[in-house]
Amino acid sequence: MHQSRKLLFVFYFVFYFVFLFWSCNKNSQGTLEDLVIKAMTDGQWKITNFSVNGNNITNQFGEYRFKYYSNRTVDAIKNGLVEQTGQWDGNSSTMTTWANFPNAAIPLSLINGYWKILRNSWTYVEASQTSGSETKLMRLDKQ
Repeated sequence: MHQSRKLLFVFYFVFYFVFLFWSCNKNSQGTLEDLVIKAMTDGQWKITNFSVNGNNITNQFGEYRFKYYSNRTVDAIKNGLVEQTGQWDGNSSTMTTWANFPNAAIPLSLINGYWKILRNSWTYVEASQTSGSETKLMRLDKQ
């Protein structure tokens, strides 16, 4: 009887730590996602560098600011007025982000699609997007 109690104790001990590890891992991923949302939704962002195949077209975004919301929408604000609302999302584990401004004209349409985050902090994001032979680089800075 004493041996079965030890086995039962070991079983519960292992079960507890597996459960604890799984819960902590799940919570830390949720916390990281919450931090990404907080960073993106705090303030407005400006494109400070944008190039397509090495051609710098940053000036086309000069009057735009972007306001991200926790409901995964984003406003493209030009000269203080919302020009268009789109959708956005981000994935901290794959270091990717996504944006879509439906039926947008250039330059907003150039933002659409998946982006690989190259570097980031609380105040800037640098990302790249490759589609076929076209490579885009973008930097957003918090205003």
